[in-house]
Amino acid sequence: MTLVKDLGVYQRSGASDACWLIEEHAPLVKKIALHLLARLPASVQLEDLMQAGMIGLLEASQRYATGKGATFETYAGIRIRGAMVDEIRKGDWVPRSVHRNSRRISNAIKAVEGREGREAHDVEVAAELDMTLSEYHSCLADSNSGRLFSLDELNDSGELPIEQSKTNDNPLHGVSESAFRNSLAAAIETLPEREKLVLSLYYQEELNLREIGAVLDVSESRVSQIHSQAALRLRSRLADWKTDHT
Repeated sequence: MTLVKDLGVYQRSGASDACWLIEEHAPLVKKIALHLLARLPASVQLEDLMQAGMIGLLEASQRYATGKGATFETYAGIRIRGAMVDEIRKGDWVPRSVHRNSRRISNAIKAVEGREGREAHDVEVAAELDMTLSEYHSCLADSNSGRLFSLDELNDSGELPIEQSKTNDNPLHGVSESAFRNSLAAAIETLPEREKLVLSLYYQEELNLREIGAVLDVSESRVSQIHSQAALRLRSRLADWKTDHT
């Protein structure tokens, strides 16, 4: 594979195990890149994603430690996705208005649910924002197009509430991240059934929006709206997580 052959610096190091892992799991890079590409603007190129992903795979092959519970494929998948996201974020192609509207929607959902004591409905959130239902759905579609990992980008800065530096040596880092994941999982369980199903099909089954639409018998655009609303609902419910856990 060309990408692997180009990584001579690692091959010359004599790390045969690492080279084997890279060659064995190189197809995973393309799989993840194609999955991401389906929800990114046309300006993002597959080759750029794959190059970034290969760097993530290289780092995974050097850092992976057996006996930690996760398989190498699971560990590598996380590193590959992270490297691709870092590369895309450098481009900063998401308009500020999209981030601003996402925050407004998240705050509106939180306000309605706090007032009503139940899940907020589309029409109620639209009214809270002083928008028509059509305008609200349009904002949801824009928010989804600008969101790479809705489940991992739940606060205003676009970063996880947990600092995820690759060189983080804080002994509490893993504990905090695990606590956040547990809180996230619990929040997902409280979502409306349709939103929960869309997230499951998208993130666990790795279906694209068109395939999910076929399962639910709705349009692809409607799936996009449901996906985005689920992410923003989660963000509203986890908005105070960092404050409560520091």
